[in-house]
Amino acid sequence: MSETPNTEQLTPNFRIGTGYDVHRLVEGRKLVLGGVEIPFDKGTLGHSDGDALTHAIADAVLGALALGDIGQHFPDTDPAYESAYSIDLLQHVAELINGAGYVVSNIDATIVLQQPKVSPFLSEMRQKLSNALNVTVEQVSVKATTTEGLGMTGSGEAVAAQAVCLLSKR
Repeated sequence: MSETPNTEQLTPNFRIGTGYDVHRLVEGRKLVLGGVEIPFDKGTLGHSDGDALTHAIADAVLGALALGDIGQHFPDTDPAYESAYSIDLLQHVAELINGAGYVVSNIDATIVLQQPKVSPFLSEMRQKLSNALNVTVEQVSVKATTTEGLGMTGSGEAVAAQAVCLLSKR
């Protein structure tokens, strides 16, 4: 006769998640990455503010918690999220982390974009993201790279972002 497993014993002390997002760059929209508006002649097309970096981080966290993805929590069919500031959405995700009994150990994210150069904004992005997640800025890494002119990001058609997070049991 088998016993019901003790879920406390099965709950891992650490959870890892990855996230990826891409948004088309178009004229007439703002370019927001990591909660920071970056001066540029194009911005991201999206139902919310189109912040691919923040979306990738939210997906990494949601994946680590096995809670689906950002589209399930903030559907693009819901008018409530139209033009939403993605940092506000990430704050809601931070509440889910807390409710599940975990804390963010670290986030490591990469923006993939040919133009504009975003390195002058990385510190401000890290600060906004860490504030939204209720962690120190040292726990959030944001890097940027190009694709040497190749593909959708290299041609200036899109911005992409990827992220990985490590959550630990409180």
